[in-house]
Amino acid sequence: MSGAETAGARLLIVGPPGAGKGTQAKLIASSFAVPAISTGDIFRDNIKNGTELGQQVQSIVSSGGYVPDTLTNEIVRDRLHQDDAIDGFLLDGYPRTTEQVAELDRILGETGTSLDAVVLLVADTDEVVARLLKRAVEQGREDDTEDVIRHRQDVYHEQTEPVIALYRERGLVAEVDGLGGVDEVGSRVTQALAERGIEPAGVDAV
Repeated sequence: MSGAETAGARLLIVGPPGAGKGTQAKLIASSFAVPAISTGDIFRDNIKNGTELGQQVQSIVSSGGYVPDTLTNEIVRDRLHQDDAIDGFLLDGYPRTTEQVAELDRILGETGTSLDAVVLLVADTDEVVARLLKRAVEQGREDDTEDVIRHRQDVYHEQTEPVIALYRERGLVAEVDGLGGVDEVGSRVTQALAERGIEPAGVDAV
């Protein structure tokens, strides 16, 4: 792959709560000159703006339900077909299930494309829990107890392991140590992608 081809890399980022995934997503998107697409952000923006989609999502969430795959899939399809995402994107928060992986394959197949790599941030659970407990104290989040935080970590691993396993089989997973300073982790991400011939915008692969 040349730099010109990879300036619009199609990437997915995955990582446990507290591993700095959101921060790295912004850095990667900026570096590769592609939009960072978070399903959570799309839902929140639509709810905030009172769109028809936002009202649907608000109704579901308010009743304690989960947004169904059919709705999430349509949102992702619509977003990936928008002009700024045609040449590349960074997905965050989707796909969460193996069914969604299959749907993403179909969505990308509609434009004759596929994922280039999956950035997997890995972090020791105890380290992440300690980080999140410290943040909870600093921000006054009394509900974020150690039990609650550990439960979120368990849910993350249960949900994502089948998805990660699928992408591992395809040889797409670039595993990166997610602990450390923002720039330090960012450098690891860049290096892991470069090893796969995926270079940031304006950089020619050797």
